Amino acid sequence: MTKTNKIVLTGPESTGKSTLTKQLAKCFSAPYVSEIAREYILNLNRAYTYKDVVKIAELQLEIENKIMNSDHAYVFFDTDLIITKIWLMHCFGKRPDWLDDAIKNTAADIHLLCYYDLIWEPDPLRENPDIRPQLYEKYKSEIICFGLDYEVVKGVGEERFDNARKIFLNYFSTK
Repeated sequence: MTKTNKIVLTGPESTGKSTLTKQLAKCFSAPYVSEIAREYILNLNRAYTYKDVVKIAELQLEIENKIMNSDHAYVFFDTDLIITKIWLMHCFGKRPDWLDDAIKNTAADIHLLCYYDLIWEPDPLRENPDIRPQLYEKYKSEIICFGLDYEVVKGVGEERFDNARKIFLNYFSTK
């Protein structure tokens, strides 16, 4: 069985993570994992709670453990536990004690940190159009704090995808 490389698209809301995840997975004939929080929260029919976000983290771990034990060379993830941690701290001021260890134990090979240079697109689940720069810095700081590899993805439209594709190719050509 070959090592499965984990590539995470991360960043603030409305920065193209979902689109890039699908585009990169298609380009490199690899599976991808959609944002778990989106489907979970859409099915709640009420405001989410701390327990809901912790449940989202648990579901993320389940899916990651399943797919990372597969025979794929690469798997692309639309967000990971770092986003969940920042969201828990932002919304509730706390996180479960086990979360930092889970982040360390499921670390991505590389995070593609999406910059907030795209126009905000309203969505029923998006909450923070005005604090994208602050959230971006929190994600970046957290990735650095864990000592993880990352590259920043900028650009609009095809340029953004091309930049992400080049980062991916450069990163894995040196491995």
